[in-house]
Amino acid sequence: MNVALFGGSFDPPHVGHVLAASYTLSTGPFDLLLAIPVLAHAFGKQLAPYEHRVAMTTLAMSELRRAEVSTAEESLGAPSRTLRTVQHLRQTHPDWNLRLVIGADVHQERHQWLGYDELEKLAPPFVLGRAGVENADAPEAVLPAVSSTTVRELLSTTRGDRRENPELVHLVPRGVLEYVEEHGLY
Repeated sequence: MNVALFGGSFDPPHVGHVLAASYTLSTGPFDLLLAIPVLAHAFGKQLAPYEHRVAMTTLAMSELRRAEVSTAEESLGAPSRTLRTVQHLRQTHPDWNLRLVIGADVHQERHQWLGYDELEKLAPPFVLGRAGVENADAPEAVLPAVSSTTVRELLSTTRGDRRENPELVHLVPRGVLEYVEEHGLY
């Protein structure tokens, strides 16, 4: 089985994440895409609680029939390391052919990753172009220039029902916005 591994903070998941997953499933040779929220950021960045990010990622990916959310990192403990997660998935599913889905912006930072050379052998990258990012190893931009940082800033400064904010409704899946409101996140 060909499996695309799509890891991230998903803090919160936004339309760029959904589009990346959909594009990957539509254009790549994949039977399944696993969205994998990090348990804890490798560089100590503060994140919303893990259980909320898993729930929001599940809501964001719910319309994609060959996408699932994996909580593999929960059993591995903190800090999250992509190499360790891929090694774990390779051991638990030796029949899977793994590819790591990463945006062109993240691909440029690969030199900062722990054991990237080994990671590249275990799960060769499936690089997605992103608007505003020049990367010779990536195809033409397919992802919009939206980030969780921008979404968090909008969420923290929006007054009233954030589900009514015209900027947010175009950047965040409806179910995720409802979850954010119900749980008072950000």
